[in-house]
Amino acid sequence: MITKEEICQLLHSTETYRVERTISTSDMDKFQEAICAFSNDLPGSRKNGYLILGARDDGSLAGLRVDDALMKRIASIRSDGNILPLPIMSVERFEFEEGDLLVVEVAPALVPPVRYRGRTFIRIGPRRDIASESEERLLLEKRTSYMATFDATPCFGATLKDIDTRFITQEYLPQIIDSELLATEQRPLTEQLASIHLYDLKHDCPTNAAIILFGRKPSFFFHGCYVQYVHFAGNDTGSEILNERRIEGSLCMMLPLLERFVKDAVVTARPMPVSMLREQTLFNYPELALRELLMNACMHRDYQSNTPIRLYQFHSRIEILNAGGLYGEARPENFPTINDYRNPIIAEAMRGLRYVNMFNRGIQRVKTMLKENGNPAPLFNVSKITAFEVTVHPSLSLHLEARGKKVTKSVTKSTELMHDLLLFCEAPRSLTEIMAHLGLKHRNNTKVKYIDPLIEDGLLEMTIPDKPNSRNQRYRLTHDLNHT
Repeated sequence: MITKEEICQLLHSTETYRVERTISTSDMDKFQEAICAFSNDLPGSRKNGYLILGARDDGSLAGLRVDDALMKRIASIRSDGNILPLPIMSVERFEFEEGDLLVVEVAPALVPPVRYRGRTFIRIGPRRDIASESEERLLLEKRTSYMATFDATPCFGATLKDIDTRFITQEYLPQIIDSELLATEQRPLTEQLASIHLYDLKHDCPTNAAIILFGRKPSFFFHGCYVQYVHFAGNDTGSEILNERRIEGSLCMMLPLLERFVKDAVVTARPMPVSMLREQTLFNYPELALRELLMNACMHRDYQSNTPIRLYQFHSRIEILNAGGLYGEARPENFPTINDYRNPIIAEAMRGLRYVNMFNRGIQRVKTMLKENGNPAPLFNVSKITAFEVTVHPSLSLHLEARGKKVTKSVTKSTELMHDLLLFCEAPRSLTEIMAHLGLKHRNNTKVKYIDPLIEDGLLEMTIPDKPNSRNQRYRLTHDLNHT
C-alpha cells in the first residue's frame, strides 16, 4: 500500500492519468468509473492509479473525516458486481491535521478491458471517458499478450484448401527445418503445420498466421490485408494522383512483388558527374531502407484492422502507415531500443523467408542507409494509439544537385549541415541560434544556402510566415512533421 509521504507527493503530482482527486463522498458512479479507468491503464504505464477522497483539485485538503461506514462503502465497490472483471484495489485512510484522506489504490488489470455496467472507461490525461472501438481493441491486445496472439488463433471457416500447401512443403519448410529431419518426416501435413503454429488441431483449421502468410486469398478473411500505394503530385492527399497501385495476396507472394515495385516505381536514380572522368549515382530514396520499413510494416501491423498498409508518395516525402501502434513492451519512451511482436509467428516466418532478421537493428540500419544516401533522418510517429507512421524525405544531395551543385566534398558537407539543422529545429530556432549551432558566420549565406532550400522543400517553416524578415522570426520543422 502507498505510504503517507507518497500520498503527499501525489496530491500535487503532474501524472494526472494516475490520480483523481475529489471532495465528494457520495458519488458512487464517479468513484466506480474512476476505478474502472485506472484498471484499464490505457497509457500502458503499468503503474497503480489513485482515487483520493477528501482533496481538492489543487491538492489542498477539504477537512474530510473518514469513518468506518465510508471505508466499508468504498471497499464494497470491488465485489458488488458492477465492475467486471473484479478490480485489484485496496482502501486506506490517512490522517492529517487539515483533515483525512481516503485513498483507493487500483492496480492495472491483467485481463482488460474492465467494464463498469457494460461500459469501458479509460483515462486520457486528467480526463475520464468511455473508450472508443479502437481504444477497446488496444485493451484487448493487452489481454491477448497474456494469452495466444492473434496470429496463433484459429481462422474459423478456413480449410487446408485455403492455403498454398505446395509452397509450404516445397519452399518454406526446407528453409526452416533441417533437410535430414524433413526427409524422415512421416506425420500428416496437419500435424506438421501444427508444430509450427500454422494449424489448429483442436478446431481442425489453419491459424490466422497460415492464411496471412500462405493463404490463396487472405483478403477474404482479412479485408485490410494489402498495401495501398498512391503517388501524389503535391504535398497533400488533395493534389493530383500520378499513380496508384494495390499490392495484395499472401505475404509469401506479396513481399517479393512489393520489393520489385519499390525498386521500379518508387526509387529513382540520377547519374551526376563528380569529376571529368567519374560519375556518381544519386538516389531519391535508398531502396534497402524503404524495403526495411515496409517489411516492418507487414510484420508488425494489426491484421484485425480493415485499414491497409499505406505507402503514400508525395512531392517532398514518403509516408508509410500501418494499423497497430507500439505493442507489448515497446512504448514511446523506449522506442526503438525495446521491441515486441504483435505477430510472433508471422515474424518468425518472415525471418525464415529471409525478409527480416529479428535482431532489433532495423531502425538503426534505416537511419544509417538514409544518412549515407544524403536523406534527412526518418520521422517516427509513435504517439498514435492505433497506428504506426514513418515519414522519409528525399535525398538532400539530390536537391542540391537540382539547384546546380555538383556532387563534391563541399556538397556532402552541406548535406550534413542540413541534417544537423533539421534535428536542431525540432524546437523553433532563430537565425542567430542556427548559425551558432552550425558554426557559420554569414547570415545571408546561411539563409540562402541552408534555410531557404529546406523551406522550399517543405521541411522547414517560419513561425511568422507573413513577416519573413521579422526580428522575432523562428524556424522549425513543418507542423505536419514535428510530432515525433
